[in-house]
Amino acid sequence: MLQVVQVYDRAPITEIETDDAAALERKLQAAQAVFKDRDNWLKPHQRMAILRKLAGLLEAKRDHFAMQIAREGGKPLPDAIVEANRAVDGVNNAADELRNFAGREIPMGLSAAADGRWAFTTKEPIGIVAAISAFNHPLNLIVHQVAPAIATGCPVIVKPAGTTPLSCIDFVRLVHEAGLPEAWCQTFVPAETALAEKLATDPRIAFLSFIGSAKVGWYLHSKLAPGARSALEHGGVAPAIVDRSANLEAIIEPIVKGGYYHAGQVCVSTQRIYVHDSIVNDFTERLVARVKKLRTGDPTLGDTEVGPLITPKEADRVADWIDEAVKGGAKLLAGGKRLSETTLEPTVLVDPAPEARISREEIFGPAVAIYRFRDLDDAIARANSLPVSFQSSIFAQDIDVALRAANRLDASAVMINDPTTFRTDWMPFAGRRVSGYGTGGIPFTMHDMTQEKMILMKRR
Repeated sequence: MLQVVQVYDRAPITEIETDDAAALERKLQAAQAVFKDRDNWLKPHQRMAILRKLAGLLEAKRDHFAMQIAREGGKPLPDAIVEANRAVDGVNNAADELRNFAGREIPMGLSAAADGRWAFTTKEPIGIVAAISAFNHPLNLIVHQVAPAIATGCPVIVKPAGTTPLSCIDFVRLVHEAGLPEAWCQTFVPAETALAEKLATDPRIAFLSFIGSAKVGWYLHSKLAPGARSALEHGGVAPAIVDRSANLEAIIEPIVKGGYYHAGQVCVSTQRIYVHDSIVNDFTERLVARVKKLRTGDPTLGDTEVGPLITPKEADRVADWIDEAVKGGAKLLAGGKRLSETTLEPTVLVDPAPEARISREEIFGPAVAIYRFRDLDDAIARANSLPVSFQSSIFAQDIDVALRAANRLDASAVMINDPTTFRTDWMPFAGRRVSGYGTGGIPFTMHDMTQEKMILMKRR
């Protein structure tokens, strides 16, 4: 049995049964059987109808999911409500995408050898999808992995994070209630970590969708069966550059949201802030004042802005990183105190050493670091200096500065006057280098979960 607890106070919520190796084999066999039965594949209009019904069922239970996200995941309730709304929209997005999800004509007659022929491609589901998810968006991440599989006609076996399985389990129940036969979408809650690897690397798996640590993701990627594809979504140490032309009145709130949303437990959370020397004192004063006013505590309360870390162990680690930075010479201007077993004060550090872990690695906690710069290209070079690369930001009113930074920042997305955490669920969302592989976002995932087949016809 797996005990699920409230993140904030560690109070038990429930216990759920776990799956063993025999259960995994049964689930794989069931998925393989329905996928091999091509005559009974669901037609696009049937999949659209299931997704539409699922969106309605999900919307009707929005408040249930929002509170569950706050309890099992620790996300403040206002943000959890946003996540639940996004999940509804994501399911509809997958259904909408099917209207334009098509192959293409391949031109023939361009050479004598190709004359008298007609060719076109169709899209077919790639096969069984293994989806391994993370705790920080326990509903919406599941939607991003499962809804595209339903839309494209792929059987999917989804493994939620062990700390936050309830939202996934409840969502999959709604999938079945919406009319999708159980074998096409199954949960997998393993009794031991090794079984997750066994799922991902099974030769029957055609596509691995992995959201989590780079160490685990790249390891699983290296063990995939021949021909299997993958999409990996890891973390970053997201940089934001604040130019001297930036409107300080307008940017403090988005930067605070970027750094402390879900207590910094987001793969594109703002962590390194490079501020022009001429405004760094004013910027720091304003940022610290706002951070000190953040309401930190019980995520199930409607006015909480920053909640807990996912486990006491993670809170210990983040506190250690902050202490290390301070001992190495960083100035601690806000936060740094432990409020409970899982909760830390939102923290602002100034000028940590380059070798400090907060300067080099993803802290995944409620802490940001400020560094001063004089030359824009130097700030860009420092922002680009790490092996991780995901989303980044430039705050500037000078359009030349904004575009120069946007052109030179090594990131999959550059936000101009928006935080590094900005995302819509239909935009491409991808890490570069260590930070990931493939492209997320519901339409892009649907593309990855299909394969093109060309059909050629010779005219008489």
